[in-house]
Amino acid sequence: MTPRLRRSALPALAALLLALAASCSGPGGARPAAAPTSRPPLAERVPASASPALQAYYDQRLAWAPCDGGGDPGSDGADPGADPGSDGDQAAPAVPAAPAAPIAQCATLKTPLDYADPGGRSIDVAVVRVPAADPAHRIGALLVNPGGPGNSGTNMARSWKDSQGPLRDRFDVVGFDPRGAGGTLPIDCMDDATREQWMRTDDPAYDHGRVLADACQAKYADILPFLGTRNSARDMDVLRSALGERKLDFLGLSYGTYLGALYAEEFPDRTGRLVLDGAVERSTDLMHLNLEQAAATEAGFRAFATACTAEGAGCPLGTDPGAAPRRLADFLDGLKDHPLPTHDGRTVTAALGWGTVIDTLSDGRGSWSRLRSALDPALTRGEGDELLRFSDGSAGRDDDGHYENSADAYAAIHCADAPLAPTEADQRAALADLAARAPLTSRHDTRLALLDPDCRAWPYRSTERPHTVTAPGSAPILVIGGTEDPVTPYLWAQRMAAGLQHGVLLTRDGDGHMSWYHSSCARDAAAAYLLNGVLPAAGARCGSD
Repeated sequence: MTPRLRRSALPALAALLLALAASCSGPGGARPAAAPTSRPPLAERVPASASPALQAYYDQRLAWAPCDGGGDPGSDGADPGADPGSDGDQAAPAVPAAPAAPIAQCATLKTPLDYADPGGRSIDVAVVRVPAADPAHRIGALLVNPGGPGNSGTNMARSWKDSQGPLRDRFDVVGFDPRGAGGTLPIDCMDDATREQWMRTDDPAYDHGRVLADACQAKYADILPFLGTRNSARDMDVLRSALGERKLDFLGLSYGTYLGALYAEEFPDRTGRLVLDGAVERSTDLMHLNLEQAAATEAGFRAFATACTAEGAGCPLGTDPGAAPRRLADFLDGLKDHPLPTHDGRTVTAALGWGTVIDTLSDGRGSWSRLRSALDPALTRGEGDELLRFSDGSAGRDDDGHYENSADAYAAIHCADAPLAPTEADQRAALADLAARAPLTSRHDTRLALLDPDCRAWPYRSTERPHTVTAPGSAPILVIGGTEDPVTPYLWAQRMAAGLQHGVLLTRDGDGHMSWYHSSCARDAAAAYLLNGVLPAAGARCGSD
């Protein structure tokens, strides 16, 4: 299984603890023209002003409690599912005073499952807040999302508890789990034994997409149509209101950029200061996005293998920089016939080997020494333990063999956002392009490299269509892109910033996925906008740390 957006693990959240310490400067190039696509009619929803049922969701207030304090904290305001016309007599203040020693606080937000039928079933959205460390100078709430799709926003917010810096001091940092992920309508379609086989198989006849689609349909048919990004963006607006904020300030990473962009499209007049880092731009279909991503992944793969040879005898790929990339690809492909044994009796297949290497490379040059260390025993002694350890960490498998549900959430959200499956003719043309642009990293399963996730067998067909998000009437939106990002290509950041009516592009020179984790300059620029409304100059560039 060639990993794409789904398998790109959130880099160590310790990076959030870094002080913002550098400045951004330098000239930049011209933006490309926006993709010639137009926004489709927005999916049906009922305006809150026209629906007492929906207005009750907007009127609710959150009951915060320490996340580790026991119990099941939830909303003590309006319960729209029970009484859509009342917001309750015991509603907490919109912005309770922060405690002297801020700790992570948990709450549950109520939103409608179907925004076209707000009087119907309600759902619980998991929310975590870390109050501003300097409440006397508090600005408001900053909503954060770490990407995925399928990663937990509540976990990202929790990680800010011990961090330092002006954002931590002056914002209540708030994270929520988008639908399908974490504590919000979590979907877990497979048992662990089935998932183990699904993750590791090298059998080209093994229908990944159908196995997962059938498993999810059997357990979650009633909610799959409502797990798309647009509905999560609507949940964000209900959360904004429940937090007592007139406008939404937001930091979105990777897939979180698409979530933020759709929020701006739906609610431009409620868009505050948005920072979108590592852009996922959907002006073209998912198959062609995967093709563009494959080219960026190939570049990172070749750069790693070539640089390894400079280590001389310390590089398990040899000393010939021209031969090293192909040697690594040949080794990983060879695991189809000769999987590596490990001490726990499991084996490292080609699917796991390719996935591990590509996932690890998403962290950029900072991960190269660790990856070399994992590859050394595999290449020189035929031992797969280190590669398997990396693979388990990337897939969210714990020591007891239990997998987290991020792969299921990834597929469910993407397939809810995707257009109809591509035709065979479209696939043939794309496969030819893939072979030319990513001949090494697409070798394991070229079709799966394009169809990730494979939505062809998915039981729900979305009404969403690829389009350029313009968000007319929004506040300025800061888009940050890395020139050698192997997961979200720089081209996507260029297109997103050019398409937005008020988009501003900041370029980071360097590799690694997302600039927030790789550039103090970029973090400074993000903080300057979020805190003070100061945007980078046109054409500004940052370096990598």
